[in-house]
Amino acid sequence: MKSIEAAIKVDGLTKRYPSVLAVDRISFEVYRGEFFGFLGPNGAGKTTTINMLTGVTKATSGNASISGHDVAKESVKAKEHIGVVPDASSVYDEMTAWGNITFSAKLRSVPKEKRESRAKELLKIIGLYDRRNDRVGTFSRGMKKRLMVAVALVHEPEILFLDEPTSGVSIEDKLEVMDTLVKVLQESNVTTIFVEHDMEVVQRYGRRVLVFDEGRVIADGKPDNVLADPEVRNTLLGRV
Repeated sequence: MKSIEAAIKVDGLTKRYPSVLAVDRISFEVYRGEFFGFLGPNGAGKTTTINMLTGVTKATSGNASISGHDVAKESVKAKEHIGVVPDASSVYDEMTAWGNITFSAKLRSVPKEKRESRAKELLKIIGLYDRRNDRVGTFSRGMKKRLMVAVALVHEPEILFLDEPTSGVSIEDKLEVMDTLVKVLQESNVTTIFVEHDMEVVQRYGRRVLVFDEGRVIADGKPDNVLADPEVRNTLLGRV
């Protein structure tokens, strides 16, 4: 039986600041095509882990690889394989939706002849093609989140990191945003890690979940199984 290839490998990854141990020797693998959730209370180490994997901050110790490239030693190569959607808005309000995507395509060295077709394809998938010529400053937060995903996917990365994709989004928009994300990412066959503290979102959309608490991984498995553990639920409900 053919083994499933790991898109991300983490071994003993640690991040220590002068006054706090933010991430404490965590190890895990994410396999190609997975829709993988990081769940945990605020300050549990989720975003710090993402920052180490995406090259925003350096690990104190341990190792991590993205598509076979060491994050510390081959950072440029590793970054070629990823897209990142941060919690805060990363799109330009004064530009149109079309302008944001084509500008990002240019920055990511997408060939000129492919930029427009890629922009059209992504805008249709995220349901914003009819608003392509509208200034992004007129969009709701949920619409901006969807656009941010399109911008992050313009260079066709193998792996996408989403930091709190439903943060600040209205209850009505939350499911729409996540439904759109799942659709576009499944169609693109992109391995996805999304950071959340909303148990319902992870349980509904995650195929696998890693639960963090105080910088450590306390559970790893299918959401229903992990969240059925009383100790895990008490940790999450007590500190979210």
